[in-house]
Amino acid sequence: MDAQSRGRAENIDPADQWVLNPNTGEYELRLGPSAPQSPVPEPRRARTAAPAPPRARTGAPARSPERDVPAPRRRRGAPPEPPPGRRGHRPAKKKPRARKALLWTGGVMAFVVLAAGAAGYLYLEHLNDNITAVSDDGASTGGFSKDEAINILLIGTDKRTGKGNKGYGDAGSAGHADTTILLHVSKDRSNATALSIPRDLIVDIPDCPTEQEDGSRKVIPGATGVRFNTSLGQDGRTPSCTMRTVTELTGITPDNFMVADFNAVKTLTSAVGGVEVCLAKDIDDPDSHLKLPKGTHTIEGETALAYVRTRHSVGFGGDLSRIGLQQQFLSALMRKLKSNDTLTSPSKMIKLAEAGTEALTVDSQLDSINKLKDLGLELGKLNTENLTFTTVPVIDNPSEQVKATVVLDEAQAPQVFDLIRNDVSFTEVKQKKKKEKAAVAARLKGEKAPASEVRVRVLNGGAAQGSAQKTLSWLQVQEGVTKSENGGNAPKELSRTTLEYAPDQADQARRLAAVMGLSGSAMKPGESVTNSQGVPAMTLTLGKDFKGPGVSLTPPDKAPDDIKKSTADKVECAK
Repeated sequence: MDAQSRGRAENIDPADQWVLNPNTGEYELRLGPSAPQSPVPEPRRARTAAPAPPRARTGAPARSPERDVPAPRRRRGAPPEPPPGRRGHRPAKKKPRARKALLWTGGVMAFVVLAAGAAGYLYLEHLNDNITAVSDDGASTGGFSKDEAINILLIGTDKRTGKGNKGYGDAGSAGHADTTILLHVSKDRSNATALSIPRDLIVDIPDCPTEQEDGSRKVIPGATGVRFNTSLGQDGRTPSCTMRTVTELTGITPDNFMVADFNAVKTLTSAVGGVEVCLAKDIDDPDSHLKLPKGTHTIEGETALAYVRTRHSVGFGGDLSRIGLQQQFLSALMRKLKSNDTLTSPSKMIKLAEAGTEALTVDSQLDSINKLKDLGLELGKLNTENLTFTTVPVIDNPSEQVKATVVLDEAQAPQVFDLIRNDVSFTEVKQKKKKEKAAVAARLKGEKAPASEVRVRVLNGGAAQGSAQKTLSWLQVQEGVTKSENGGNAPKELSRTTLEYAPDQADQARRLAAVMGLSGSAMKPGESVTNSQGVPAMTLTLGKDFKGPGVSLTPPDKAPDDIKKSTADKVECAK
């Protein structure tokens, strides 16, 4: 279609007016005088739990839905605009630019809502107004860090929003934690683990300090021996309470949370043009309204929602079978989001940005599109073959005659939690930094000083109260480390126990590592401190991973073979 015929068109998809500039690697809006300019969509007011003053924009005039979008300034070095009446040819895409597009839209790896949120570089200010943010109530780590492992809590609720959802969920429900996934992304971004938490898992919900609509704070009482899904929506509990419950259950404190309801599945699958799924048998489920024959199908909208909700027609007909189906669906969705026909399509990217940010409810640490973009760029470094889906190991509740709930499998669940806490991949990942890994392992090799010559100050950096004194007594009485002392509480809490030492204390460090069961990664070459006798000493800081004196702190180096898991790059057919 030429520029003049485009000018006569009544409805123009704004995405068709974005052109890839080969000099900058960015999409630019190209509007000739004959082409009508698309108005910026009217921003929605952010839905917040408590009234908040409007976000101030210094020097920015109020926007009106009738105002046209001005053509962007031409960047230095960019080709000139095509003359009036003629449309410039779209430059051929080059492979390096496709890689850059992948980085822009790195959020595709954060499943449904995060993927679309990170694509929002097109309408930043408008998309900011789409995002709903609620307080994390101090339950998070304070937000993800670019140089650390990342833990994002993804919650799908049974709340009804939008049209056509009358047949789903509980009428009037505030939304329970119907589908919950803890997404762990490794520190080096080489792998990730998506841990599904069954909604019918029996857990203890802690007391939850929660911000109210009027800005006041209220402690929502906890509960013992209840379903996990009641950690949200029940008795006024917010997503921060689900976050606290996950921490209580796994020992892992999430950095951020993201919440989506039924409508998100419909809008986001439609935005990408559907997701391809495979069925090993015919499915006709009157409860979820899913009716599909055996084979491969591309589904979106209502059909996609029915697919992720069905359970009676797959597996054993329970929630665990539905979790497996949902994991297969999310794998398929991520393959679609990372495919070239999505990443290189401005039309799909705009639709994803709009649908994703409207579907999002995020914690207060992720309340802008720029923060989502930064998170998305970190997640975009992942490869789907190294993203593992697994489920918290559970068994049927032995106290029930009619099996309706599940409890932790105490033989396997602690192993899974330990693997994630220690940043261990569930897949075979090629070591990116072989020299660094060898250097870490080398810290344990060499001569060891006698235990009687080891000087160390023991600090509590997140372990149970009294751990420093218990460890000190154990070291002195049972292990002969008599030149040790209690240093009290550490300046900050640590997730893992560490031993810092000066270069001339390496032999002492190796001895203490052997006594404590420390790995090479827990040994931190650095500086010594002066102890109470005025003599240089090492610093042993007991982290949150500390289980007690004599309990080895060497983490596992791989996942057990008997843990059921799948990877996002594999196509599986639902049975």
